[in-house]
Amino acid sequence: MQIFLFFFLPTQVAGGTSIDWTQKDRFSFPNVSTDALQEESFWENLDADLQYWTRPLRPVQWYPGHIAKTEKELRNQLKLMDVVIEVRDARIPLATSHPKMDLWLGNRKKILVLNREDMISTDDRNAWATFFAKQGVQVVFANGQLGMGTMKLGRLAKALASGVNVKRRAKGLLPRPVRAGIVGYPNVGKSSLINRLLKRRMCPAAPRPGVTRELKWVRFGRDLELLDSPGILPMRISDQTAAIKLAICDDIGERSYDVADVGAILVQILSRLPTVGSDALYKRYKIDADGYCGKIFIDKLALQLFNGDSSQAAFRILSDYRKGKFGWIALERPPI
Repeated sequence: MQIFLFFFLPTQVAGGTSIDWTQKDRFSFPNVSTDALQEESFWENLDADLQYWTRPLRPVQWYPGHIAKTEKELRNQLKLMDVVIEVRDARIPLATSHPKMDLWLGNRKKILVLNREDMISTDDRNAWATFFAKQGVQVVFANGQLGMGTMKLGRLAKALASGVNVKRRAKGLLPRPVRAGIVGYPNVGKSSLINRLLKRRMCPAAPRPGVTRELKWVRFGRDLELLDSPGILPMRISDQTAAIKLAICDDIGERSYDVADVGAILVQILSRLPTVGSDALYKRYKIDADGYCGKIFIDKLALQLFNGDSSQAAFRILSDYRKGKFGWIALERPPI
């Protein structure tokens, strides 16, 4: 009989000393409430567990040929942009942050869009709004499918780049439309945002990664031009906990990961989230998650519904999460 143990890894403090939560009470954390510390500890421990769970798995990597070509073209087009709109998935804002984006942008003005705000809770939204406000980042919460936040985004882009035409007039030049580039990971909703801004379908959009494959400029009114770009990823994803989150949220190609492995990890995440827990899993699938690892849960669901096909069982759980069947919840919270 196999026994599966799951535990929270200890938190590291300066000097490399490990402490658990009970020991943390002995340390001083000024201006931070006990509830906030407990919540931060939960997310830190969850990330530590994710690192442990992903260690034995085949690495999730996805870098189709069109991304390499697009990245080179996009970096050239950035030189023409007055403002850059970076779109991230509101469920995983950190995992959908390209590690080289700030380097590419330099001093250009940037607007951060957290798309799919309808897929996270109010608490999640408030936590991220506070986090980015403290960093001085212009952030817009949006829902590209329904159009929420798109008009605010258009106004903000024009306002940030208003100085462009002031300088042109001072030089005796005619004004021109503000150029805004929309960039981000695959399937975070860039094309849907543009289509909602334009109120017509100008850019191909579908709920899967890799639909947009070339750069395309489109005009929004007389004074704003938007650049729709394919999703870009690092050539190699070194953070595999982020890669697993991309897979769970369908922000990376399906061929890059084993769906049974990712589904099993999602079960383990959901069973630990206070807003979901093992009770919600049992209520939906009539399978007890207590004491089981995600793989056992997937195998039981496979026998119950899919003639033993673990891949189909895992895909069902992933699909249910993506459709909000467990409630709308983020997989990340900002650090305090």
